[in-house]
Amino acid sequence: MRGAEPTPLWVPSEQRRQRAQLTRYRQWLAEHRGLHFGDYDYQALWRWSVDHLEDFYASVWEYFDVQADPGYRTVLGRREMPGAQWFVGARLSYPQHIFRGRDESAVAVRFVSELRPTGGEWTWGELRARTAALAAGMRAAGVRPGDRVAAYLPNLPETLTAALACMSLGAIWSSCSPDFGVRSVVDRFAQIEPVLLLAVDGYRYGGRDFPRLAEVQALQRSLPSVRQTVLLRYLDPEAAVSGLRDTVDWGEFERAGTELSFELVPSEHPLWVVYSSGTTGLPKPIVHSHGGMLVDQLKYVHFHFDAQPDDRIFWFTTTGWVMWNVVLGMLLSQASIIIFDGSPAFPDLGVLWDLAERTGMTLFGTSAGYLVSCMKAGLHPAEGRDLSCLRSVGSTGSALSVEGYEWVYRELGPDVWLNSSSGGTDVAGPFLCGVPWLPVYAGELQARVLGVAVESWDESGRSLVDETGELVVTKPMPAMPIFFWGDKDGSRYRAAYFDVYPGVWRHGDWLRLTPRGSGVLYGRSDATINRGGVRMGSAEIYRAVLTLPEVVDALVVDLPDEEGIGVMPMFVVLAEGKELDDELVDRIRQTIRGECSPRHVPDRIFAVPELPRTLSGKTLEIPVKRLLMGAQLEQVASRDSLANPEALEWFAHARAEILAALGSSASSR
Repeated sequence: MRGAEPTPLWVPSEQRRQRAQLTRYRQWLAEHRGLHFGDYDYQALWRWSVDHLEDFYASVWEYFDVQADPGYRTVLGRREMPGAQWFVGARLSYPQHIFRGRDESAVAVRFVSELRPTGGEWTWGELRARTAALAAGMRAAGVRPGDRVAAYLPNLPETLTAALACMSLGAIWSSCSPDFGVRSVVDRFAQIEPVLLLAVDGYRYGGRDFPRLAEVQALQRSLPSVRQTVLLRYLDPEAAVSGLRDTVDWGEFERAGTELSFELVPSEHPLWVVYSSGTTGLPKPIVHSHGGMLVDQLKYVHFHFDAQPDDRIFWFTTTGWVMWNVVLGMLLSQASIIIFDGSPAFPDLGVLWDLAERTGMTLFGTSAGYLVSCMKAGLHPAEGRDLSCLRSVGSTGSALSVEGYEWVYRELGPDVWLNSSSGGTDVAGPFLCGVPWLPVYAGELQARVLGVAVESWDESGRSLVDETGELVVTKPMPAMPIFFWGDKDGSRYRAAYFDVYPGVWRHGDWLRLTPRGSGVLYGRSDATINRGGVRMGSAEIYRAVLTLPEVVDALVVDLPDEEGIGVMPMFVVLAEGKELDDELVDRIRQTIRGECSPRHVPDRIFAVPELPRTLSGKTLEIPVKRLLMGAQLEQVASRDSLANPEALEWFAHARAEILAALGSSASSR
């Protein structure tokens, strides 16, 4: 037992529940399917959705009036994972559903960047016209269904139009952020052999300009499949481009005055390619389908993010993080979106909250790390700002701590819905997410997503409740990858998700499902800390130590030793002006002892300048562990896959000193 029932931080009002998109869907099920679920009984609705998978997804298709010519023959053909086939026989277009039935004068997208600080907005009419012009340019350049279009572009409205234009032709979209290094981009794009490269001349971040023409030239040399490059002059319209081959300016490539049309493709036709972090080896090129993403995004955008026609939805992301694809999917609703290109900490951490006030933002989406950074910095977002339009805060990327939940409600008030979600690039969406009917409890994700058969399993495949186990998905979902590009026999795909429980998706996260149906995540299961037979996810330890105001970030690894006991170092990043003295070391240890387990108190604590992270912001626990166990720097992670490679280099340089200190700690036990 885990004690008394906790007190919720937020309970939706009756008005909010009645207005929810999910409530409209429940009423539709009653009227059209004769299905009746108790008032706001989400668990009953979820159980029906996974027990009757085909009926559920058929209802989503019909509820949102998905257009296909012809319609599907079966909802779910082959059921096995991997290899499940969704909406067999249907021919459709993902972007057609984004543009259908739009008021051409309504705002579709608002945008701000460090280079365009005054920002702007495009109506649906302008978005359609610009998409049509780019699609015509692509068609004239010989882009055909199945061709790959690669984008090395910032998070700008032009990037949205390029993606929609590509998809409208049945071509396959893939993007990297221009802050990626050349090697990292080549590692991704070379696998898919793009025929067209869309690139930017440079960008501004943190007040600094970053020219990128030399990088574009290097990409051209490394991607022989590219027949033409389209250059967006964003940083410097006058920059010389004589060193580039087969390059045309963006404006010259567009063919204005063309009507937008849509190539209908089979439901399983590839829509886009996204990538795993690629810290070791080549990033996995993950392919999702038109039909799968369309149905899945319609589901979670409306039912789990509760996108309403008057919403203005924002999520801080770059084009190299899958949340960019999620934001694109928000356009499947009647809401408008807000995009931002630049640093979330320049000139200070208040810049995104300023954006929220300025744009009348209703959903503020970000990473858990950003919210914790605001908390640690003592930021008060609502102080001096009118955030009265804000009705929801979205958090993802990692587990948000209890203190992070409490900070959101302390700073933004009791009426804000904190929607914490967890999923991954693998499915371009969530496994667990918010539900507008349910209360929010500190540290908990509200529920499992409709139609997603998430369970927590032990090593023998036994389903757990109120115990921590592996996050698994026991039945197929439309958003699962159709394949990895170039993985001809499917072996790479199977090894990624199905090597532990054959036929069942193992995601690699520790999950505890509460009796209420909510979920608590405890970090990556491949980063488990096993001390004396007691296993604990690293995220649980971080939750404890990050309650201390002096600690900004933390990383812990478990290193084996000759005695078989192992030694456990912890590395902490401290708040500005703080020192790792004996008193703070003692408080860190006491906190972990009291909140986690006496067995998981670190043997030694080190202060570090920063922790190494992937380009998408994930902490690199396994590479640090391998480095300390003797692996060479180039073996543990690709430099170009890291947001801050110098942080991992610090561990390489300090390895001998760290191991010597750990040796003395072990000998004194």
